[in-house]
Amino acid sequence: MKDKILHKAAEMFLSLGFKSVTMDDIAAEMGVSKKTIYNHFSNKTELVKEVTSSVFEIVCNGIDLICLKDSNPIEELYEIKRFTMEYMKGEKTSPQHQLQKYYPKIFSNLKKRQFDVMQECITENLTRGVEEGLYRDTIDVGFISRIYFHGVMGIKDIDLFPLKQFSLNKIMDFYLEYHLR
Repeated sequence: MKDKILHKAAEMFLSLGFKSVTMDDIAAEMGVSKKTIYNHFSNKTELVKEVTSSVFEIVCNGIDLICLKDSNPIEELYEIKRFTMEYMKGEKTSPQHQLQKYYPKIFSNLKKRQFDVMQECITENLTRGVEEGLYRDTIDVGFISRIYFHGVMGIKDIDLFPLKQFSLNKIMDFYLEYHLR
């Protein structure tokens, strides 16, 4: 039951937003009582924390599988982008913004975990790209990997890139092209 709650809550949070979805909404959507949810999670914050951790692990495992294919580094970046956008449902509700605003501690911990994973993934991608002659051999891999992370996080800033004006999928394409060129 706990896994079912996590799955449904993740689906609803990613589609509707962390702020808008209540424990009542999740219970109603699942056809269970709110008490059932509270038997597994003491409050919404605990549920949000476990959902973000669960989604993070699922996305990391998917990215690891993509990286194991050992494909062309450029194609790899686009495949990772496709996978994450598909899994995160295009982030229509800007979960990053809502986490940062309403659950800052969870956001901060998640951002650190994302940085650690992305550093390793992008550093490996850049190194392979340089070795294969796809990226210039003069780039500073450590610097570029950090700039890449900052850029990916920055394009999710809805104050800078309002969702009504910019679809995340489109700006991610723009950002990847900018990064690669």
